[in-house]
Amino acid sequence: MVNPQDKPEADELLDEKETAAILGVRIGTLQVWRCTKRYPLPYVRVGRNIRYQRSAIQQFIASRTVPA
Repeated sequence: MVNPQDKPEADELLDEKETAAILGVRIGTLQVWRCTKRYPLPYVRVGRNIRYQRSAIQQFIASRTVPA
């Protein structure tokens, strides 16, 4: 059995509000991205709830970073 306290922070599941805050967008923007598949930001569906892995958000940010 997996102990939630042993879970690395990188695999923490964040809700839409937390994810939107990290990315600096609105929750509605995340919803549009999901429906249109505009950006490759993977998510986890838990019943009716949508969650994003912190590591996936970090990878998404890294992939969108333009080198100087």
